[in-house]
Amino acid sequence: MKRITIITGHYGSGKTNFAVNLAVRSAREGKKTAIVDLDIVNPYFRTADFSDMFSRMGIRLVAPDFANSNLDIPSLQFDVEQLAAGDDVLIIDVGGDDSGAVALGRYSEALMQYKADIEMYYVINQRRYFTSSPDEAVALMYDIEKASRLKHTAIVNNTNLGCETTLEIIESSRAFAEEASRKTGIPVAFTVYPAGCAELSDKNDVFSAEIYVKPPWEV
Repeated sequence: MKRITIITGHYGSGKTNFAVNLAVRSAREGKKTAIVDLDIVNPYFRTADFSDMFSRMGIRLVAPDFANSNLDIPSLQFDVEQLAAGDDVLIIDVGGDDSGAVALGRYSEALMQYKADIEMYYVINQRRYFTSSPDEAVALMYDIEKASRLKHTAIVNNTNLGCETTLEIIESSRAFAEEASRKTGIPVAFTVYPAGCAELSDKNDVFSAEIYVKPPWEV
């Protein structure tokens, strides 16, 4: 993983769960880790929801003012450039779709100073509405790039159905991710498996993930 990792994707694609797993993995490797919650759109699935866990693990969380409150009026008051220069690993969880990526666009000029150190992952989930075909997923990716003024470097296949996810569902999504890769010219970096399924796969790109982000009715 490069020093700065930006995570984007469609609403409900699982990008926040992937971002949390990256931060936890980095901290367990002994790296000084910061995670920025740039999701100012969706009030239900935010990296800020994990502030207690991050604090226990020594992960620095930077979130918009009013995150985790009933005042959904976000105020972006943090210095991304300073964070990028000061931590071993910086993970940026971006709001869903192109509307969420507008916030990232405000920091594109500052981030481009660290271009060689940036990985920008586009998280796709074939089981989500509006990204169930490669063409739909690719179109949204380009919308996010236009809004953020940054380019993706790799795709993360995070196809799942929550607690109903099976090895077969994930494996069958590989053709979908590979076609999206072919159309965009960027590689599939990982295919995400719930921890219980990961050990059943013999592929080389397996990313074993814990399920941290859950719907409100499962919390």
